[in-house]
Amino acid sequence: MKKHYNSILSLLEKCKTMVELKQLHGLMITTSVIRDVIPMSRLVDFCANSESGNLSYANSVFERIDRPSLYIWNSMIKGYSNSQSPDEALNMYSEMRQKGYAPDHFTFPFVLKACSLVNGYNSGQCVHNCIVKTGFEVDAYAATALLQMYAASGDMHAALKVFDEIPKWNVVAWTSLIAGYISNDLPSEAVTVYKDMELWSVVPNEITMVNVLVACARSRDINTGKWVHDRIFQMGLDPFSLNLNFNVILATAIVEMYAKCGRLRTARNLFNKMPQRNLVAWNSIIGAYNQYGQANEALGLFSDMRAAGFEPDKATFLSLIGACAHLGALVSGQALHAYVSKGNLTKDTAIGTALLDMYAKSGDAERAQQIFSELQKKDLTTWTSLIIGLAMHGHGEKALTFFRKMQEETMLSPDEITYIGVLSACSHVGKVEDGKNHFISMTSVHGIEPTTQHYGCMVDLLSRAGRLREAERLVEKMPVEPNTAIWSALLNGCKIYQNVDVADRVRRRVRELEVDGSGVYVLLSNIYAGACRWEEVKMARQLMKERRIQKSLGHSSVEMKMLAP
Repeated sequence: MKKHYNSILSLLEKCKTMVELKQLHGLMITTSVIRDVIPMSRLVDFCANSESGNLSYANSVFERIDRPSLYIWNSMIKGYSNSQSPDEALNMYSEMRQKGYAPDHFTFPFVLKACSLVNGYNSGQCVHNCIVKTGFEVDAYAATALLQMYAASGDMHAALKVFDEIPKWNVVAWTSLIAGYISNDLPSEAVTVYKDMELWSVVPNEITMVNVLVACARSRDINTGKWVHDRIFQMGLDPFSLNLNFNVILATAIVEMYAKCGRLRTARNLFNKMPQRNLVAWNSIIGAYNQYGQANEALGLFSDMRAAGFEPDKATFLSLIGACAHLGALVSGQALHAYVSKGNLTKDTAIGTALLDMYAKSGDAERAQQIFSELQKKDLTTWTSLIIGLAMHGHGEKALTFFRKMQEETMLSPDEITYIGVLSACSHVGKVEDGKNHFISMTSVHGIEPTTQHYGCMVDLLSRAGRLREAERLVEKMPVEPNTAIWSALLNGCKIYQNVDVADRVRRRVRELEVDGSGVYVLLSNIYAGACRWEEVKMARQLMKERRIQKSLGHSSVEMKMLAP
């Protein structure tokens, strides 16, 4: 056995494939090297944890070992924690404990990772107890894994407590805490932790910086984001200043930070400088253009992305469909619909809702309803998109019918956006009493405080119905300052019903408050012109001139070409 021992160990180190591994396994059996714990450990470790390994084969070998070493147990637990069956890692850990093996600081990170993946919060707490009993709470690896488990389970209070008890905070622990806050949708807290980390003079690495940039992007914190970018440059890690070793992940995070914070020119310039791009980078810049109202740019970038050989994913389609909805580009939207249908993405709730919203905003209410009916899972956003889309295009009765169905057939509670659609629908079909009842129940039943938009819908509803004095009283009682849309809604009613008295009072308020927006002054001018009060017409136009308000020009658009699939 001894003469084969060293050569087999050397071959195991050089092994690259399962074919070679199986040959070595056979040689180990015939030469009795299989009885030695070190080559056996190497064999199991290759099968369980190498990229070309085979976990099933590792398990079959493991089951034939009478007394596996702790190293072998750890190899198997690690293998399962990185597999599609992380729950098996927990079963393996439980079996190991039952057979009297004591875990070490290598065991706990793998077990806790499995707890995170299977939402095993209770199992994680049991592992935590074991860590404390065995004295490993002071071990940086075990403690950091514990922190990550609590963060993955949404318990940031426990995660922070674990962090506070780590004897020496290293960059991995700090980065894990930052990432935990981000994954729990607390980006501002993540930024604060990074600033604390700098105060403690812990040098961040590239992974830290990627996480902090994500936090700045999500919290729209451009000032901290620029400071972080400068810090990356000072550390010599700025991918846009390096000729070699371009870090595409860090570069993408920088682009996304500027894009989501609205600095589109900076984001685009950096994007154009990237020597290599990934799909996330393309999605970031396309999504930002859509988010900030530059839908044509988003659609143009999609063509560039396809030309560069990238295939769109769910995030790409959500941005592009949103861009088509913004433009009312029905033909391009239909092309995208055909595209996502090929990939069977139309069953996805988010994609289906985006398509529904696009068709509704483009005026195709029938197609929007068809997509709605075909969706197996409908969330609040789905219902709200249909209600608002129908209300926008004069289908108020249908919008209110779907609102009733949502209340009767689902457990969903409407939010403030849903009620904007409901009140708008009531306004378009003249259902004043229904609108008033919905406005009251919004607060009394669902606890939603009315916003300026809700008040605007109510003023529009009352004004369209000719109840101008009631609308005026509502404006006076509003706890928030009326905006241009509210004054325009009230004046629109004055124009319909030729009520110059209310228009006079609105004019005085508008003059006092120095309201911007040409619509208010144009409506005032038209109301006075209809009443042949030419002095007031002149006064309204003079106010526009004094305040340098330009009359908004009407415009229309024509869709020139369809997106190529």
